[in-house]
Amino acid sequence: MREMTVPARREMLEMMSPEANLTDALIANAAEAGDGIAMRRRSAGGWEDITWTQFHAAVHSLAKGLVAKGVSPGDRVTLMSKTRYEWTLADYAIWFAGAITVPIYETSSAEQVAWILADSEAVAMISESERHTATATGLRDQAPALRDIWTIDTGGLDELAAAGAEISDEEIETRRSSLTGSSLATIIYTSGTTGRPKGCELTHGNFVFDVASTTTSLERLFDGEGASTLLFLPLAHVFARLIQVGCVSSRVTLGHTADIANLLPDLAEFKPSFVLAVPRIFEKIFNGASTKAHSESPIKGRIFDQAEKVAISFSEGLQAGKISPLIKAQHALFDKLVYVKIRDLLGGRVNYAVSGGGPLGARLGHFFRGVGITVLEGYGLTESSAGATINLPHAIRVGTVGRPIAGSTIKIADDGEILLGGGNVFRGYWKNETATKESVDEDGFLRTGDIGELDADGFLSITGRKKELIVTAGGKNVAPAVLEDRVRANPLVSQCMVVGDAKPFVACLVTIDADALPFWLKTHGKPENTAVADLVDDPDLRAAIQEAVDDANKAVSHAEAIKKFAILPSDFTEEGGQLTPSLKLKRPVVMKEFADEVEGLYS
Repeated sequence: MREMTVPARREMLEMMSPEANLTDALIANAAEAGDGIAMRRRSAGGWEDITWTQFHAAVHSLAKGLVAKGVSPGDRVTLMSKTRYEWTLADYAIWFAGAITVPIYETSSAEQVAWILADSEAVAMISESERHTATATGLRDQAPALRDIWTIDTGGLDELAAAGAEISDEEIETRRSSLTGSSLATIIYTSGTTGRPKGCELTHGNFVFDVASTTTSLERLFDGEGASTLLFLPLAHVFARLIQVGCVSSRVTLGHTADIANLLPDLAEFKPSFVLAVPRIFEKIFNGASTKAHSESPIKGRIFDQAEKVAISFSEGLQAGKISPLIKAQHALFDKLVYVKIRDLLGGRVNYAVSGGGPLGARLGHFFRGVGITVLEGYGLTESSAGATINLPHAIRVGTVGRPIAGSTIKIADDGEILLGGGNVFRGYWKNETATKESVDEDGFLRTGDIGELDADGFLSITGRKKELIVTAGGKNVAPAVLEDRVRANPLVSQCMVVGDAKPFVACLVTIDADALPFWLKTHGKPENTAVADLVDDPDLRAAIQEAVDDANKAVSHAEAIKKFAILPSDFTEEGGQLTPSLKLKRPVVMKEFADEVEGLYS
């Protein structure tokens, strides 16, 4: 069994104590840096600055309202909203009231909402819209503990704060200060790629540990002058949640947006100093820049393609410790012609980005570092409070997910499974002792279900997932992720799912990127309004996808290579139920929905 431990940093230990809880940082910020900018909130006139004093006062008032409405210490309060300022406000208010936040994705179905409300035994709910409130209201018979629902869009938070006018400051301080590291902070339900979601119990101590480790190791992101970030991933997901509490802990200015369609203009206006995203966002930025260059003129397309190659070579040279003079000269030229424009897409101030939620791939990692935006890829699960490994600015190996965060240990079991140990490992699954025992071994290590490898320097590579390993009829084990990442690297491809379990060979399902399709149609002399459904058998489109498949097959042996593929008439989406809110594939859903297409690959 290979093993890697990274000792805790001194600065990290200074931030931690068994009595620490997530509200302590806000108290300190209001007292020591009250005029500092805590949040920037979207308003009709642009971005409105909110100081630490103002944010603390708003949290305090909302917490009083919760207390006035009967929320007791330890009660569960659900929070169903997309990412916005009020999400963070409500989260901290729930903690100040001594209660426990239970996030619900704002895109969740009525069945999912009913399960979380009932299983968590939530007594109250803060919802974003009247639609969300109507959904919850219709489920009261399945959630008997639910009493009150407050709707953000109709002034519910103002009404709630007003209701707490008679609650004393002392009451809130008693509740807040009574929380310790062992107190439950949140129950986050897994996104349910398979089976019914389970509630992960994360304590204040789990988050304090992960925040202390992450922010002290990533001081270039969190300690910089004027540090800020714009959150656009769902705060119901543990990845964004960790960054939220990390920003509060480090006094980093935080903004919110959930408008992914308008993300690039928002980033250009907000000008964050760092961002976090899932790999699909970086893929979309790259593909968008490439498609734009090629659509403007053949010369600009060729310039972009060469700039891409030089960026990757430059980054590879950085990793190897040697960059040729020719690459340096070309890099300097393309920095003025191409790279600065890509940096401007993110606001012009971003030097570092954090990627999680899935494998980024070495190609994109090298490309963005060559452009001047170092993507620090990490790895973790909800059960590990998000962060378990991370590449650091001074210790990065592109193509890996980094080394264990400070104060933690990673083991690779004999069967290749990754085991995680440290103060970030969750307390267990809510009301599910059997599942907890299955997930945490006798030494307290989390069985992740992921397969990985540690190199000689302790950098972790994810090679697959135990439950997703495909075993062909010939007995060959195939990890889908390597192939899927390479196929998705093609600008025309939106999603790829490898199939072949108990089949004679490996195949895949492919969906087409709606943003890239119009340019492809134009360059191939086809009507620009042609739907994907009319192109699934088009020889030109199939030839383009075959190129992507051929490139992916270079990464694996002949027995693991994709032999056939099917182009699907529509994309996988969260709304369609094929993707989770964090954009992971729901493989069982896809297999069921496209069973005929899969069978067609083998007939």
